[in-house]
Amino acid sequence: MSTANQSGSLRSALKYVPEELKFGTSGRRGRIVDLTPLEIYVNTLAELEYLQSLVPSAGGIVRGDDFFFASDLRPSSPRIAEAVVAAVRDAGMRPVNLGLIPTPALAYYAVSRGKGSIMVTGSHIPFDRNGYKLNTSCGELLKQHDGPINERVRKVRDRLYSEPYERSPFDERGGFKAGGRRFPEVQDDARRAYIARYIDFFGRSPLAGMRLLVYQHSAVGRDILVEILERLGAEAIPAGRSDAFVPIDTENMDAGQMAVIQQLVSDANGPFDAVVSTDGDSDRPLILGIDPANGKIRFFGGDLVGMIVADYLGADAVVVPVSCNDAIDLGNLAPALEPKTRIGSPYVIAGMEAAKRKGRTRVCGWEANGGFLTGTDFERDGAVLTALPTRDAVLPVLGVLLAARQAGVPLLELFARLPKRFSRAALLKQFPRPLSERIMARFSPRSGATAAVIEELQSYFPRQSGFSEIAAIDYTDGVRIRFANGEVAHLRPSGNADEFRIYAVADTQERADNIAAMGIAEPCGILRQMEAAAMVE
Repeated sequence: MSTANQSGSLRSALKYVPEELKFGTSGRRGRIVDLTPLEIYVNTLAELEYLQSLVPSAGGIVRGDDFFFASDLRPSSPRIAEAVVAAVRDAGMRPVNLGLIPTPALAYYAVSRGKGSIMVTGSHIPFDRNGYKLNTSCGELLKQHDGPINERVRKVRDRLYSEPYERSPFDERGGFKAGGRRFPEVQDDARRAYIARYIDFFGRSPLAGMRLLVYQHSAVGRDILVEILERLGAEAIPAGRSDAFVPIDTENMDAGQMAVIQQLVSDANGPFDAVVSTDGDSDRPLILGIDPANGKIRFFGGDLVGMIVADYLGADAVVVPVSCNDAIDLGNLAPALEPKTRIGSPYVIAGMEAAKRKGRTRVCGWEANGGFLTGTDFERDGAVLTALPTRDAVLPVLGVLLAARQAGVPLLELFARLPKRFSRAALLKQFPRPLSERIMARFSPRSGATAAVIEELQSYFPRQSGFSEIAAIDYTDGVRIRFANGEVAHLRPSGNADEFRIYAVADTQERADNIAAMGIAEPCGILRQMEAAAMVE
């Protein structure tokens, strides 16, 4: 804590040690117990002041303008939104409440009007955490913004903590002294604009005859998704609606979550063409096919979903992170593939901007979690889908369904036509960030992979477990190991939570599943073995 402990100041009155929020790959996240109104206010006010220092063409915002905000369905989100609203007002701006809508719906509406916005959401992370995501008037924050924003946060923190306690709006526990704050009435414009985006582009009833099960759980876009599907002609059957928050991670669909969805399919009045859903803030899709022979569901990873959608849209440039399934290197999108990026939407956006500078005119990108971004407008049959360079869940859901309709095949066959490379992601939760960083440093020497590093890594991936020799290591983001037989094991800490992930790629789904399972096995799986070694360094 850089702030001096001044007598009579707010800092001297605090009866707890504040835990400062940090940037992840998608905004600021933390434990709910640490997300005091004071902490949210400090960061939000600093970020708004930073945006006010920029010109509009660089994403800047102007005092006195509208500033949009929305929230997901986590129980802790209203309290965070209250602090956001206070900061927006104190920054001299007018907070406009767009209600409970998806993150991409907020971004689409705000950016189209040249305004800044904040989405209060923890996305897919565990229930005991939450956060928010700031957008400039041009789109997402990029990595070059992190340093200047953090410096502004430091200055605002010093300023607010140094205020006399009597004049501060915050009490000794970091809450507002005056209790609740006046909240703006909800405006429905962004919700309606987001729905119209897809209806206007895809036309009348292109999904007529399709029957879909919509797994709603606690996704903020659960009703919007049903409405869009129905207005495009599909029969959309809602199922699994939950009042309790369900942290769906579309990169880590575990056996328990799959069993819940399988039961919903079994209990519903089938048959169905697919099961569709999103994560909590509805910027990542969840798409499952159904085997008509036995009714069993099959999960399609977001990296493969992206390939289907990009091909359907006719993209001439595609950008993906290094963690994505390498089937893209083998299929008909290979000529359009741009250099692979680090993991996180800011890096994908930077890659899309680079593609546009090279003259590409139909640019898109996606992440392994399925979130799909468009860097340019796309035209189809005279209709235009305007660029939305932030993760979106609705476009990939519709793109996959319409690609299957266009090909005249069920989803299982559509995905079976992709190159035969299969992936699986898995993670260990409650894995301390400092420890995972030590593991990464251990196997990421500055001079590149040494013989000693390769030898130690090989010991965690032995021949008796089916692994061949290590052929190459990619350090673009984390440690991505390619074996001589073409299999891949990619190790990386999460950018948003204390989690350690493993991405696996193989020639069969069974083998990819097996590699991921070996990675997170308890108590002596690959990641736990690495943890034990790091702890005794």
